[in-house]
Amino acid sequence: MGMVGQVDARKSAGVIIEMIKESKIAGRAILLAGQPGTGKTAIAMGMAKSLGEDVPFTCMAGSEIFSLDMSKTEALTQSFRRSIGVRIKEESEIVEGEVVEIEIDKSSTSGAKTGRITLKTTDMETVYDLGQKMIEAISKEKITAGDVITIDKATGKIAKSGRSFARSSDYDAMGPQARFVQCPEGEIEKRKEVVHTVTLHEIDVINSRSQGFLALFSGDIGEIKHEVRDQIDQKVAEWLEEGKAEIVPGVLFIDEVHMLDIECFSFLNRAL
Repeated sequence: MGMVGQVDARKSAGVIIEMIKESKIAGRAILLAGQPGTGKTAIAMGMAKSLGEDVPFTCMAGSEIFSLDMSKTEALTQSFRRSIGVRIKEESEIVEGEVVEIEIDKSSTSGAKTGRITLKTTDMETVYDLGQKMIEAISKEKITAGDVITIDKATGKIAKSGRSFARSSDYDAMGPQARFVQCPEGEIEKRKEVVHTVTLHEIDVINSRSQGFLALFSGDIGEIKHEVRDQIDQKVAEWLEEGKAEIVPGVLFIDEVHMLDIECFSFLNRAL
């Protein structure tokens, strides 16, 4: 965690983490008491990171809920659902390979860019034409020859897996943070299981607004109807039964918890 001091508190946090991993303390609240600046938030964040990179961590102040344009119970419900992740598994068609060469040409008249990218696996090599959108994505991700990349055919999203081991001699030029991976095997175009982790609150927002996922960027979301949450809970339960998803329990950290009133504490107790 890189934290200095609070040895006893960190040891206690380590015990709690082990209990969480063994599913012995689910649905419980832990009280961290101390003076301001003693590391309460840092310990809570460290606990969340120790549980896994995709474990949701939500931090809120107890005084926040009195200044929001929604009921206190709705604010707490949204915080709870931000702290529960859903790991969704789905198959998608992808293009995966090591970049052999990238050629980009610019028209002298219109200025439009066109190009080609050569990808290879251990078994084959293929050349693909690039449009303007793909050229911009490659430039943004700083893709160069020797990178192992994955392209989602449905969305056009490019992800860099790392540098090919064949380029390991470039280590000094790349720096110690460079990640080297094996050149992919088999076909360049294939179907692969992709895993996404989203929170229940993000699913709530997407399904409660007419603009869909764009609502995630609009900021003010207001209250969400109980009917929407009931439908989502039912759908997530179906995904769990079918093996398409799994629940990722997260951490909700409430700072200044003494600011909450009896109504909030009653709701928290019932929710837990």
